Amino acid sequence: MSLFLGIAIYVILWWLAFFVMLPIGAQSLHEADEQSAPGVERGAPKSHRVRQKALWAAGIAAVVWLGVAWAVSVDLFGLYGGR
Repeated sequence: MSLFLGIAIYVILWWLAFFVMLPIGAQSLHEADEQSAPGVERGAPKSHRVRQKALWAAGIAAVVWLGVAWAVSVDLFGLYGGR
């Protein structure tokens, strides 16, 4: 696997993991029965925790990337022919 392909696969896996994790644990002001400041949408999340979710997504993407790199290195999918 080339360096560019490895980085591209990791970035795609990170975005996928990040978007899957975004709604996890999100609670809106409406669901929490809290008043919102004027101009704030009541459906907006109380606490985003984006940094924590980004770090979790990085870890998940790294583990999945290792699996993909292993699968490519042993030619698990038959990408290089000969089968």
